[in-house]
Amino acid sequence: MLKRNVAKEQLPKERIHNFNEVSLGFDEETALKEAARCLNCKKPQCVPGCPVNINIPAFIQLIKEKKYFESLQKIKETNLLPAVCGRVCPQEIQCEGNCVLGVKGEPIAIGKLEHFVADYVNFNKIKEPVIAKSKNNFKVAIIGSGPASLTAAADLARDGFSVTIFEAFHIAGGVLMYGIPEFRLPKEVVQKEISFLIELGVEIKTNMVIGKILTIEELLNEFHAVFIGVGAGLPQFMNIPGEDLSGVFSANEFLTRINLMRAYQFPIADTPVKIGKRVAVIGGGNVAMDSARSAKRLGSTVFLIYRRSFSEMPARIEEVHHAKEEGIDFMILTNPVKINGDEKNQVKSITLEKMQLTEADNSDRKVAMAIPESEFDLDVDSVIMAIGTKANPLLTRSTVNLELNSRGNIKVFDEYGKTSLPNVWAGGDIVTGSATVIEAMGAGKKSAFAIKQALLN
Repeated sequence: MLKRNVAKEQLPKERIHNFNEVSLGFDEETALKEAARCLNCKKPQCVPGCPVNINIPAFIQLIKEKKYFESLQKIKETNLLPAVCGRVCPQEIQCEGNCVLGVKGEPIAIGKLEHFVADYVNFNKIKEPVIAKSKNNFKVAIIGSGPASLTAAADLARDGFSVTIFEAFHIAGGVLMYGIPEFRLPKEVVQKEISFLIELGVEIKTNMVIGKILTIEELLNEFHAVFIGVGAGLPQFMNIPGEDLSGVFSANEFLTRINLMRAYQFPIADTPVKIGKRVAVIGGGNVAMDSARSAKRLGSTVFLIYRRSFSEMPARIEEVHHAKEEGIDFMILTNPVKINGDEKNQVKSITLEKMQLTEADNSDRKVAMAIPESEFDLDVDSVIMAIGTKANPLLTRSTVNLELNSRGNIKVFDEYGKTSLPNVWAGGDIVTGSATVIEAMGAGKKSAFAIKQALLN
């Protein structure tokens, strides 16, 4: 009862040669065994641990009863993207992190059960009913099509609002499409979830760069409200010597080429990516793991360089575990000093220094300090910077009187994402900085509620 069931996975020696999904998910028998572990608590702590407040005991109870379609509908009462969230949410620090079974044993595998019911309904081609209220007279524009935007669009469309999404890329999905690799989140899964949104009546306009093609002011001439969910897609660099050399990538560029443009299928796909035989990835978050594991699948020897220890690493435990299994060489307590090039300005090595941890700072994180005279060179062909992102100013600079904070993120004035502009709300990474998919969804849900209240009352 205390030990949870484990989903099958591709073997590491096989999966490092393909981009197919690593987790094969629960089969029906395993899902039923795992669901049977749920205590159906009277005061479940897992629900408040979920940013979109899924009724977790109820959907698991329906699995126990083999009512898989009904279970999916229960999830979709508050979460439009169960197949996505079941795969990429950090359940270990959210719903599962609050499961009472985790006190003395292992928590319920809530994410894997969510993954199971979504895939079961999809695989068996069970038609989902599209239930929405009659159209009202209000129109809402949504900028961006990542998780915050998709969630806001779904909640508004269900309540009868006419919703139009404006997406800068040629395909909807935002970070779900360009940022997360196929082996973690198949793009077919993302587009299947988005298709349900279209059935709700949401219009999606791609290749629409708001701030260039249209301004927010122009949108407000046509729409009653605007939600900004453009994420934080501007890459950050370390500002060390050599970052301008050929062979240095931002994780954004590298993963976009891999995920959205399918560089791993070149020449079948049009866009290649040249990274060489030895690659250094700088960072310790999920984006760093995604970059390292993608480079491994392209045939490179990969070194993941992180200045703190494993216990401070912000990536999901599951992603670190998978990366270790796949042969990623972790160089912890190590920090880049400069990137060195050859006579053709191509990366040839990276100079690193060893680090040590001192007492925690004001953020409760231990401070990484360089060890004197510890520098050494590592031969590499490419360097991928995966140290975080910040707000892209393209939209915000074109919008008069839109207040920003010191980091360039949109400043909001309540928990619902109200901005300094009338009838304009914002949520997700453009407000908070880099966060999780489900946290962005929670923000989109709150903003949708506020928009409904403002327009209907």
